[in-house]
Amino acid sequence: MAETCDILVSGGGVAGLTAAACLGAAGFKVICVDPTPPVTERDAAGSDLRTTAFLQPAQELLARFGLWDRLSDHAAPLQIMRIVDAGGEEPTPRVIKDFNAADISDKPFGWNLPNWLLRREILDRMSALPNVDFRAGTGTKSLFTRTNEARVTLSDGSQIRAKLVVACDGRSSPMREAAGIPVKTTRYGQKALAFAVTHPVPHENISTEVHRSGGPFTLVPLPDYQGKPSSAVVWMERGARADELLQLEPEAFEAEMTRRSTGLFGDLTLASRRSIWPIISQSAERLDGQRLALMAEAAHVVPPIGAQGLNMSLGDLRVLLELAEARPEGLGDAQMLSAYHKARHNEIMLRVKGIDLLNRSSMIEARPLRDLRAMGLNALYSLAPVRRTLMQMGLGVK
Repeated sequence: MAETCDILVSGGGVAGLTAAACLGAAGFKVICVDPTPPVTERDAAGSDLRTTAFLQPAQELLARFGLWDRLSDHAAPLQIMRIVDAGGEEPTPRVIKDFNAADISDKPFGWNLPNWLLRREILDRMSALPNVDFRAGTGTKSLFTRTNEARVTLSDGSQIRAKLVVACDGRSSPMREAAGIPVKTTRYGQKALAFAVTHPVPHENISTEVHRSGGPFTLVPLPDYQGKPSSAVVWMERGARADELLQLEPEAFEAEMTRRSTGLFGDLTLASRRSIWPIISQSAERLDGQRLALMAEAAHVVPPIGAQGLNMSLGDLRVLLELAEARPEGLGDAQMLSAYHKARHNEIMLRVKGIDLLNRSSMIEARPLRDLRAMGLNALYSLAPVRRTLMQMGLGVK
């Protein structure tokens, strides 16, 4: 006999776990599955060393469903977003512009947390919810839908009957593929290195994005590590260059990353292992299928610029929750899912295109074009209404 639930969440990354916890806290019976058991310790093999900056709307969602109290003590606030253009002859800052959250809000832009810690704390929250069942080591295998329900076969051979399937199962989503929803993918020939560093100069809760060529070098504040100021780094480069950097011995790598950071924080010291992944943009043609909602990277993938990735995913979740709570009797029906697609698709496409443009600008090799980029940053920043609008758009504020 198949088990039944209200919602099956396919995928147990940060987005999938958050979806399961919030939907469960809203009163729905949820089963969440993921083929890979989550790693919840910083230095364990396979831990996700990337970090996530929860922008204001995302933090409000987490607070509403009982997650933020668990996370706030571990979070580093992001008060200022600093853009540095270092596209001159030498890798030194030539334009530095600060976007301060105080210009538009009495709260920081966001709060930064390590992904491995997010998994640990969200799992703890889920364990306190009797209507949420998380099954690590089990994935989704096939999807069969009818007008009134979805039937999902899991990798262990069991079957789940659900009113709604939420696909949070990544850029190669098996549930999206089972539903036959096409995607458009853009490959940039870039890869991103992710790691943590310590540095002698305090970050003062400033997230710093350094542009030269190949992609941005971004330092995002973390709480102190072993008594020293610490930041999470995402370093985007052309693929071959990124592979070269990954193979460098720590001392040589530290010299390269200090140079690429333009020395703004002094000598950078590795404080974790390094991970690497390819950079793409991807968007699904539709966010809905019969009894299926695409969310997070199953729906959209963007380069890691401006803390947009997971915050777009939590924007998806916020709409799903609103629709589910407004008409619980219609959970997963065509009316709900059509409304979900309509509410999210255009905004997602605008953000995917906008981040694509920013990434291409950051990759520029030719000096004259890098000079134009610096001039553009100066021009945008000098217009106060434009500057405030850009910050509000970045937060997802309408």
